[in-house]
Amino acid sequence: MTGLDELRFASGTLIEGKWHKQHYRLIKWLGSGAQGTVYLGRSSTRTVAIKLAKDRESLISEVNVLKRFGELQGHSLGPSLYDHDDWLIKGKIISFCAMEFLDGVPLSEALKRKPFDWAVVYVLQLLTQLQQLHHIGFVFGDLKPENLILMDPGHTVRCLDFGGATKLGRSVREYTEFYDRGYWGIGGRRAEPSYDLFACVMILYYAALGKRIERSGNPEQQLIQLAKTEPMLIPFQRVIVNTVKGRYTEAAQMRRDLLQDMMTNKRNEQQRPVQNVQRKRAKTNKESWKSAWLTASILLTAYILFVIIYVM
Repeated sequence: MTGLDELRFASGTLIEGKWHKQHYRLIKWLGSGAQGTVYLGRSSTRTVAIKLAKDRESLISEVNVLKRFGELQGHSLGPSLYDHDDWLIKGKIISFCAMEFLDGVPLSEALKRKPFDWAVVYVLQLLTQLQQLHHIGFVFGDLKPENLILMDPGHTVRCLDFGGATKLGRSVREYTEFYDRGYWGIGGRRAEPSYDLFACVMILYYAALGKRIERSGNPEQQLIQLAKTEPMLIPFQRVIVNTVKGRYTEAAQMRRDLLQDMMTNKRNEQQRPVQNVQRKRAKTNKESWKSAWLTASILLTAYILFVIIYVM
């Protein structure tokens, strides 16, 4: 096992794969996690992300997930895998993999700037992708905004780090407390679809509240009460409560209900300007009523088109 400090190298360092003989030059450090360090790099043909592993077995597990996901047609959850090899340096062997470089904005940053409606759209996308991941026998595990990225250009959500991916039925070893149902005392850390679905709900809590919160003495009731009282969460309380109580067994089920509640909420928002105009009809002329209706209709139509293009 290699320490993270031993995985820091200067820009320009050249890596040569022991087995495949591919060469990569490190451009800059991108970040470090529990299982390794990631660099922006360059091969002879393209820009890549290079992960140097702290633990070889953990990297092999992540590589296997990427290989399996690469077998699916039209997948878009994680980066494409280009190479997996060992690097011999100063008598030590460091395992590494070269992957597609995902260029965009971390979801953790985007949620601070975007309206809450966007968080719902991102979770809808994520649920579609998680359905595929669960189908091939894995859960994401350490699912959180810091491990997700919005691709540039556009608003497509992709996953950066599969180091916590776990085979169904096994114990989840990598997690972040706020997004972990075990921390909230309302479920175990057994790898099953509902584990990832709980993390999706916690992403909505984080987006609505703007921060992570501490659990109370009765955490399940705490989360349910928040869903019923926090204005941005109220329209989605059905989905949130069902997820917290573990009633969804597939991502597709949760996605169906979340999309339905989102569209219902948008229809209700569309009707409010019309109702307000009707209450003030004595003080409002006909042209302003038409303007309010037209504006609301355009906004709703644009939103539906966005969902169809980017989410469905």
